[in-house]
Amino acid sequence: MEYGCIGKKLPHSFSKTIHEKIGSYSYELKELSEQELVPFMEKHEFKAINVTIPYKQAVIPFLYEISPTAKAIGAVNTVVNRAGRLYGYNTDFYGLTSLLNKNNIALKNKKVAILGSGGTSKTAAAVAKSLGAAEILRVSRSAKENSVTYSELYEKHGDTDVIINTTPVGMYPDIFASPVKLSRFKKLSGVADAVYNPLSTELVLEAERMGIPSWGGLYMLTAQAIKAYEIFMDTKARDGLLDDIFASVLSSKKNIVLTGMPGSGKTTVGKAAAEKTGRDFIDTDEEIKKETGMEISDYFERFGEAAFRDKETQVIKKISALSGVVIATGGGAVLREENMLALKMNGTIYYMDRPLEQLIPTSDRPLASTKEAIVKRYNERIGIYLAAADKKIKVNGICSYAVEQIEKEHFSK
Repeated sequence: MEYGCIGKKLPHSFSKTIHEKIGSYSYELKELSEQELVPFMEKHEFKAINVTIPYKQAVIPFLYEISPTAKAIGAVNTVVNRAGRLYGYNTDFYGLTSLLNKNNIALKNKKVAILGSGGTSKTAAAVAKSLGAAEILRVSRSAKENSVTYSELYEKHGDTDVIINTTPVGMYPDIFASPVKLSRFKKLSGVADAVYNPLSTELVLEAERMGIPSWGGLYMLTAQAIKAYEIFMDTKARDGLLDDIFASVLSSKKNIVLTGMPGSGKTTVGKAAAEKTGRDFIDTDEEIKKETGMEISDYFERFGEAAFRDKETQVIKKISALSGVVIATGGGAVLREENMLALKMNGTIYYMDRPLEQLIPTSDRPLASTKEAIVKRYNERIGIYLAAADKKIKVNGICSYAVEQIEKEHFSK
């Protein structure tokens, strides 16, 4: 391996995608156990690497020299091999600072709570100090290293202004988890989450629902990767490269999620959009059929709508953990808020807006088998569709027109 990233578990990592968009070098992901780390670092048969959880501190004893920033923080995420000697740097500092500045999350004179006690939490503390935070709390389950527990955070620090999550809670594959309940904090003015997969964690989505400026870790990851590239190649990245790479990675990783009435063209347009963009296509109704071994109408008749909705939610939550795919949902998927919240973690929701008079009833749709049923469903759901959607796509019966709209919306900066 010449260039790459080492960590204990890396199936969630976007680093390879980002680095291979930045430069013309091959970048590998290498999972190492604690026992494998030592011989790997001793042999150091690489030109340069990034280091992620849980080795940002463990690599330090193998380094010949570390940068002043990394030394002050006590964590290294970038290592360069120069003539057999290893030099350590911390580009996470630049990454987190860039994320906060990009999203106008100010720390000056604020009370900042940093969730976690690992290497990234130390970086976050250094960033908070550099940006003028009035008070910095480090929060851990065991209250080690002068930190407070989560119970103490709730009980004594409900006036926290900004929360920065550096724990892996909410990271793929366990995406339906959050390290704290934001409703317990009444003065919050910003939330930043170092987790980038999913693109928007439960923590970030909760902040959005509360109207609090928030962002996931993809911008931080991209910014630190740009800085690592500059160190790897001893060069200076061109102006605008960070935002260009971020936009490219975000659109490539974000799912295209289609909602709408039965008969609105979700499956037809979804398949065409997937083919045109080189993505996999997933139809939630088809996934339900695979899991149950039954047609949707038969499942409805045998077990009832409530059981079907439960099964639909299970399937949607599983699919929501994927990235870079096209998803067509069933007509009633929007009826459960938890379905839409799950789909928003990695996706943009597109409402397929087909005129009511063009919606044709079919016998395989239990709740839309007659024209009267379609009119009733439409009137019941139209407000829900519009409220859940990020974008509205006009469907006029021409598939290519709808696909062009989706492509334009999804891949424009």
